[in-house]
Amino acid sequence: MKYFTIKELTRSTTAQLRGIDNTPSQQVINNLTALVENVLDPLREAWGAPIHVNSGYRCSALNKAVGGVPASQHMLGEAADITAGSKTKNQRLYMLLRSLNLPVDQAINEHDFSWIHVSYGPRHRRSYFAIR
Repeated sequence: MKYFTIKELTRSTTAQLRGIDNTPSQQVINNLTALVENVLDPLREAWGAPIHVNSGYRCSALNKAVGGVPASQHMLGEAADITAGSKTKNQRLYMLLRSLNLPVDQAINEHDFSWIHVSYGPRHRRSYFAIR
């Protein structure tokens, strides 16, 4: 884990404000580590500039509090919502992610590149799509 930490992948303002314990299990830490090593760090290396994690691991209470889908990969530590700082940069980051052919499970352009949801898990679907 060269560019990302477990702390930033589990940090949540919503959890802090609502008193939700978002401490990950060892399995979740293992999953987050795999996400970073297989997708996030290689993407950051190719990007050549910082990438911010908006949302990483979410315990079930936090996932519910932020309106996450019930079967969210965030709850397994397999997903992160990331941004390069603007919609324009996020669009370029998304296109770079596609071109790198990393073993993503899903890469989702969320709300016209407001952020990018990226996941790594056992299915490795390499699915790229948009949610408006």
